[in-house]
Amino acid sequence: MKKILLSFTIFCLIAATTISCREKKSTGEKIEDAVEETGDAIEDGAEEVKDAVDDATDDN
Repeated sequence: MKKILLSFTIFCLIAATTISCREKKSTGEKIEDAVEETGDAIEDGAEEVKDAVDDATDDN
């Protein structure tokens, strides 16, 4: 009986430590993340255009 109780207790402890809660984002946080990603994408695009212009002017 002790082994069964001990096994069950160990199983419960392992399950409790390995299961985590997911962090849920609010709508405002989702919008903020989307705005930041869009800003990053615009910056990356601007850098690519700048590089392309620099390459085109270097050739001439």
